[in-house]
Amino acid sequence: MRMKTKYLVPLLAAAIVAGGLLIAHAANPDRSPGLGGHGPLLPRLARKLALTGDQRQQIKAVLVADKDPIISVLTRLHAAHKQLREAIEADHATADSVRAAAAQVAAVEADLAVERLKLHDQIVPLLTPDQKLKVVVLEDQFDTFLDGVIAKISAGLSK
Repeated sequence: MRMKTKYLVPLLAAAIVAGGLLIAHAANPDRSPGLGGHGPLLPRLARKLALTGDQRQQIKAVLVADKDPIISVLTRLHAAHKQLREAIEADHATADSVRAAAAQVAAVEADLAVERLKLHDQIVPLLTPDQKLKVVVLEDQFDTFLDGVIAKISAGLSK
């Protein structure tokens, strides 16, 4: 039975990023693999989900085993976003040139979605029912946060 949660995919995307940061940290241990001033993402998620040491090791093993496809898709996604930005900023940009670059981003995002699915299928079985509920709560908090950001942007542009 496949676990159905509304937004487990964003959490798994965060896990992909965390895996990339973990790999980057392994390559350069003197640099802290964190986002902003909140510390490393994977340990924060582990604390919020109350992962056991064994679960942390199993999830880390999943991320390390999938590091090559994760790094590949993240590298391709960055390149596609850069090409899109360049297409938008080009002197003679057209709707067609921007659409073509955006289609490339969409294609890579589809590949990322498949990688997220693979991680989902490997990580979710490692979680307890209580941890799965915590994931849903975290996803709802993330949605609320993004809704607030969008409302602030909208309010700021309406002035």
